[in-house]
Amino acid sequence: MIENKNHKQALLTLVTVFFFWGFIAASNGVFIPFCKSYFNIDQFQSQLVDFAFYGAYYFGALLLFIISNFRGSDIINKWGYKNTIIYGLLLSALGAAIMYPAVNGAQQGDSDVFYYVLGAFFIVALGFSLQQTAANPFAISLGDPEKGSSRLNLAGGVNSFGTAIGPIIVALILFGTTPKSGEELKLMISNGEISLSTIQYLYLAVGGLFLAAAALFFFSKKLPEAKDNSEFLKAPKAMNFLLIVTVLLTTCFYFMFAEYKGENPEPNDSFILQLTILTLIIVAGGLLLSNILAKKDKESWGAMQYPQLVLGMIAIFVYVGVEVTIQSNLGELLKFVNEIKDGVKYNSLGLVAMSDREITPLISLYWGSLMIGRWAGAIVVFNPSAKLKTWLYILVPYFAFGLVLLLNSSSGFDVSSLFWYAILVAIQIAGFFLGKDKPTSTLKIFGVLGVIAMLIGLFSSGYIALFAFISGGLFCSIMWPCIFALSIKGLGKYTSQGSSFLIMMILGGAIIPPLQGKLADIIGIHQSYWVTVFCFLYLIIFAEKTKRIFSKA
Repeated sequence: MIENKNHKQALLTLVTVFFFWGFIAASNGVFIPFCKSYFNIDQFQSQLVDFAFYGAYYFGALLLFIISNFRGSDIINKWGYKNTIIYGLLLSALGAAIMYPAVNGAQQGDSDVFYYVLGAFFIVALGFSLQQTAANPFAISLGDPEKGSSRLNLAGGVNSFGTAIGPIIVALILFGTTPKSGEELKLMISNGEISLSTIQYLYLAVGGLFLAAAALFFFSKKLPEAKDNSEFLKAPKAMNFLLIVTVLLTTCFYFMFAEYKGENPEPNDSFILQLTILTLIIVAGGLLLSNILAKKDKESWGAMQYPQLVLGMIAIFVYVGVEVTIQSNLGELLKFVNEIKDGVKYNSLGLVAMSDREITPLISLYWGSLMIGRWAGAIVVFNPSAKLKTWLYILVPYFAFGLVLLLNSSSGFDVSSLFWYAILVAIQIAGFFLGKDKPTSTLKIFGVLGVIAMLIGLFSSGYIALFAFISGGLFCSIMWPCIFALSIKGLGKYTSQGSSFLIMMILGGAIIPPLQGKLADIIGIHQSYWVTVFCFLYLIIFAEKTKRIFSKA
């Protein structure tokens, strides 16, 4: 790295951008059920919001990798981290601006307009992929390299704050301050009291913020360009493999979308489910096959010659998928009317069916759970004494939990039913102590806790089941750094390339939620959460596999 000066202004801007990523991504949890009601689409279609958003990360990272391979040099290094972030912000601003004409004049039930919304989301996230590719190394370059991880943890903590506050703000914009029943919401939509014009103005404002951040970077002459001067290593066979995977995935989703064509579509649910499962096989099976082939021609396959990386790519795919799908389908789980008793509508968990706005504090709590875990996970970075670290592991999670409750309470939401969630925070704290700051142990422990939580959610009802599902956020919270560290361990000169491959696997957030959505259309929203059980199971397997790989080294 070069230009390792302390640029606080740049770091402040980076922290703001990290907030945007979390704010927009978490807001999808509120936006998805709203789209389902407004456009009269099924659960699979509603999950295409995540497909467009997280799929853009894959295509953005892949495009950068392909361009760099053909050039023989890293395109990000040509632009510089600063300019790359500017280009990403401008691209996201363009996507936000496109949202206005995309939904202009749309009426309730106009499902064709929904696909224009997806296009705008894709462009916003494509800009995010550029920003994220440059933001992490840029943060490290802004000062002492040994304290780079501290700056990244600070940015990650602010990102998690964005995920906690995003659903609240978007819900207030969409639904106002008074909780609405499901029927009241539909009536307000049909009467034009709630329309997509609020979304138009919201994204115009967000686009303006993107432009302001880009201007701050551009006009700040003291900011370094910041580049990584390490050699770029080509991997032609890895590139060809990723292109083949992209073509196969695109073909699968083309046939899925084709099922929804026509004025009165009657999609073949079984066929769509089979295609979605096929996409999982293409990704996971293809990666495992690539690692086998790489043993015969290591240089052409680059970082894919390492089993820990390939297994880690699948782990990142699964981790992002389960993190996103739990909350993306949570709205439908709580809204869906499973039965009516004495005129009262109940959902699949046996709770009174909720409106979109009543779901908001629960979505916020889920994303807040990620913040709780990440703040606790960052404690070790500051090297506190053993006694102080023990107290911080106990106090920081509850401080973050209290902040989530305060944010929701001050926004007019009733949080009295959420206090019992403190018990699950205590279980997470115990997991930190058992993990002893070791990635393999921590990942395995939190994977086991995730499986147990999802099974409790599947086989129970009421608030026990609800909190069990939401606690998936607690157990997902620190998995990213664990998976990342284990995946790139021992890669040597291929570390940078391996990191790029891992970023591509954010694709899991684009495929697993639609898979659960279509499963929900077939077997019911509650039982569809079996998908999350298998995701956490794989993460346990990954932890055990990497432990064995490194023990043999």
